[in-house]
Amino acid sequence: MPSAVRLGLTGGIGSGKSTVARMLAEFGAAIIDADANARAVTAPGGSAISAIASQFGPAFITADGAMDRDAMRALAYADNSAKERLEAIIHPLVGQEGSRQAQTAAAAGYRCIVFDIPLLVESGRWRQQLDRILVVDCTAPTQISRVVTRSGLDSEAVQRIIAVQASRTQRLAAADAVIFNDGLTLDGLRAEVLQIALAFGLSLN
Repeated sequence: MPSAVRLGLTGGIGSGKSTVARMLAEFGAAIIDADANARAVTAPGGSAISAIASQFGPAFITADGAMDRDAMRALAYADNSAKERLEAIIHPLVGQEGSRQAQTAAAAGYRCIVFDIPLLVESGRWRQQLDRILVVDCTAPTQISRVVTRSGLDSEAVQRIIAVQASRTQRLAAADAVIFNDGLTLDGLRAEVLQIALAFGLSLN
């Protein structure tokens, strides 16, 4: 049996990456969600909690035993090193869980394993673990419009988020395949995703 293709999926906020991931799952891919794994390791009883308490102090752990996201976010704004120190704890654990999930998916016979990684380009450590990278792309005005509509954030807040993510140019430079999700209907997007799915041995069947 041929080994499973390891496909990295990324895109800026509001690009439609999560929708593409769901469609790839419908076409038979296994999805490994890096954000979900990061939330799991920082949830009550998560594998990162002890190290976070040791590194940052008990004030950064909530009463129910989770990482206090608001406190950590405030610290990251005040201390430039805090984000790097937190990532040094979380990223290896997320990587270990992703590897475990990938092994399980491969053993179950999945032909394509999709690593849904919002900060794939920013992290710089995923490329060597992937066979291909798929970027979901769109223009900044489209990103802003989508996120404002779905989240209630104002446009300035969305622009600040976009500014700290990798640029479109950086993501496109890392891409082996691109879906330009700007002005597409859901059916149009599905057709684009199907072409990608077929290229990696997936189908509706």
